[in-house]
Amino acid sequence: MAGKFEVYKDTAGEFRFRLMAANGEAVLASQGYASKANALNGIESVRANAGDLDQYEKSTTDTGKLRFALKAKNHEVIGQSQNYESASGRNNGIEAVGRAVDGAEVEDQT
Repeated sequence: MAGKFEVYKDTAGEFRFRLMAANGEAVLASQGYASKANALNGIESVRANAGDLDQYEKSTTDTGKLRFALKAKNHEVIGQSQNYESASGRNNGIEAVGRAVDGAEVEDQT
């Protein structure tokens, strides 16, 4: 079941997007962009890279939480996950990105 991309403007005036799963949970969040066009390009990069497991970088925070980042082919981070308690939770999060991006529409909240 498809999710959706939400494009919004943060309190600092930057454009961001988040990928929402079909259940309404955010599964990937972007960095801030100076323009909406750049944020939309970031969404296209998520679409292009989400299906390639080699583009996910898994990491551990200083407090021991697990997370992942989706990277473009040029190794730039496109989006990051929430923190997870377990490796299985993190892996489920990566799978959720793949499911959510398939057919996801863009909702402009700006």
